[in-house]
Amino acid sequence: MNDIDTLYRTSDGVGLAGLVAKGDLAPIDLVEAGVRAIEELNPSLNAVIHKLYDMGREGAKNVVPGSGPLAGVPFLLKELASSWEGAPLTNASRFLKDQVAPADSEISRRLRAGGLLLLGKSNAPENGWSITTEPALYGRTLNPWNPDLTPGGSSGGTAVAVATGMVPIADASDGAGSIRVPASCCGVVGLKPSRGRVTLSPFADYWAGGAYFLCNSRTIRDTAAWLDVVGGSMPGDPYWIASPSRPCMDLMAEPTGPLRVGVVTTSPDGKPINPEIVALVERVADFLKDMGHDVQAHEMDYDAEANWKTYTDMTCVESAAMYDFMEGIVGRPVTPDDVEPVTWAIIERGRATRATEHAGRIEAVRQIGRSVVQDLGCFDITLTPVLTQPPRPQGFYDMSLTDLDDYNALWSDSVFMSPFNMSGQPAISLPLGEAGNMPAGVQIVARIGDEGRLLALSAQLEQAMPWADRRPGAA
Repeated sequence: MNDIDTLYRTSDGVGLAGLVAKGDLAPIDLVEAGVRAIEELNPSLNAVIHKLYDMGREGAKNVVPGSGPLAGVPFLLKELASSWEGAPLTNASRFLKDQVAPADSEISRRLRAGGLLLLGKSNAPENGWSITTEPALYGRTLNPWNPDLTPGGSSGGTAVAVATGMVPIADASDGAGSIRVPASCCGVVGLKPSRGRVTLSPFADYWAGGAYFLCNSRTIRDTAAWLDVVGGSMPGDPYWIASPSRPCMDLMAEPTGPLRVGVVTTSPDGKPINPEIVALVERVADFLKDMGHDVQAHEMDYDAEANWKTYTDMTCVESAAMYDFMEGIVGRPVTPDDVEPVTWAIIERGRATRATEHAGRIEAVRQIGRSVVQDLGCFDITLTPVLTQPPRPQGFYDMSLTDLDDYNALWSDSVFMSPFNMSGQPAISLPLGEAGNMPAGVQIVARIGDEGRLLALSAQLEQAMPWADRRPGAA
């Protein structure tokens, strides 16, 4: 590699944008370095499934150096609901394989305005309904730490691309752990923001407030910078939250003061947690205690099995409605041959659900979310595992299953994810250790709207337990 390629693959986005602002690098230099990284690394990993290099090159002509914290930085969009005019928009579904985005989503508009440069779209499972990334349409994304194991999902392509240095930062989304799970599996950072922190426009809602958009990155400051670029509600959004008093990049540098921290190392579904993961969470708790925080053990009051069924049954209706809508765009009905077996089971269950049942489940999901907030309300911060087990083998989360309940039961490893999709609290996966010779994340959860404190504490842990030098061999 030449010097710029090494610099590109080992620097974070804020660092690269700083070099652009000083005139040391031009945006087109970073685009071409990103192209070379993808061309070299992607063939063995399948993280990038749509190459949009000319869009990045054209965008580089319009970057104003120093105009934003990530101006001039290449990135990827996830191939799930992320709409960029003229780019594919397939949700990794055979039924939608020919669809192209007619316009930008509001997040994409903000990324353009922030000077970020699109190089492609990252792989995802069909409709994001998996915590691995193995869509029939595009094939498996491989984990660069061990190709026999899952990279996580549904933002698996994003996490692999970031972990290996194809791009320093990329778009991700999370309906039941899909930002945080791949972050844990691949050794990167993944923040699910507070409900309402980032608009979903042009949509008003996903999954009754359970779906969120942000990014995967390698550093806390990159995550803060991305949130500064895309954050903010739109007038009339159903979920609205006040904007931070100052940029998140400023808030993350502030002292947190002593915090009351709850530490959860018992799974709410009663199943065992891998001992290495328990030890990692306890080690992080010890660091926080040494920092002067008040650290206390806590067991969540949460009926994991019943709540997961309520949540997933609720999402089936919205998934079925999405296919009903897309039938009008595609021009024909969806059939079992157009989608993976699990997806067809989801569509059938959604279409068979009575409206009154669906209304009741939406209410139940919101009650569950409120109970999670109240259970953890005495803590400023809650510490949990991300996954209860190290990354599973490829094929473990099998979307060729036809029994939806059997498939959903496989998600028990991610039991600590969906509670915070329902509660609306910000939750971040930090790559603080290992389990089973693979990266393992620790989840830190804050009160709703408290991303500033969450990022500040994460930055302190980034210094105390640094991860920047841990990279997969593919990088």
